Amino acid sequence: MSVPIRPATPDDLEAIWAIFEPVLREGETYGLPRDWSRAAGLAYWSEAGKQVFVAEEAGEGGCRVIGAYYLKPNQLGGGGHVANCGYITAPRARGRGVARAMGRHSLVAAKAAGFRAIQFNCVVSTNMPAMRLWPSLGFEIVGTLPGAFIHPELGAVDAYVMYQRL
Repeated sequence: MSVPIRPATPDDLEAIWAIFEPVLREGETYGLPRDWSRAAGLAYWSEAGKQVFVAEEAGEGGCRVIGAYYLKPNQLGGGGHVANCGYITAPRARGRGVARAMGRHSLVAAKAAGFRAIQFNCVVSTNMPAMRLWPSLGFEIVGTLPGAFIHPELGAVDAYVMYQRL
C-alpha cells in the first residue's frame, strides 16, 4: 500500500485528535496522562520544535488522515543531533502498512533535517506491533527499563530504549 505522507497543517488538528484521543484514553502505549483534554493533547502533539506529518488515504470526498507522527530533537544542546518521534495510526487503518510508511518517512525526514540518529525513549514491551515494526526498520534495543511503564491492565511492564543511526 502506498501511503501519501505530508506536513500537517492547522486544518489537520481535528483529525489528529480523533486518532490521538483513543490512544491516550487506552493508556497502553504512551506514558501520558489518560485524562488529558483536547487542548493539552494537541499542544503536546504539535508543540514548538516538532515537525508534524500526516498519512492520508484517498476516499470518497477527498483524502482522510489515517496516521500522524512528529519529529523533534530528543534532547537539547549536546543531544540535539538525535531525533525522537511519536506515531499514531487510526484503528481503521492498522495492519495496512501505515505505521511502516510513517517510520520509513521519518528516517528520511530526520536525516534531511540533519539528525544523525533516532531514539525512542519508551517503547512499551507489550506493544507488539511496535516490537515487530521498529526492529524490522533497523532499530535496536539499546536499553531495558524494568517496570518503567504502568499498563492499565497488566501493571508494571518493561519499556525499551530503541536507537538507529542514520
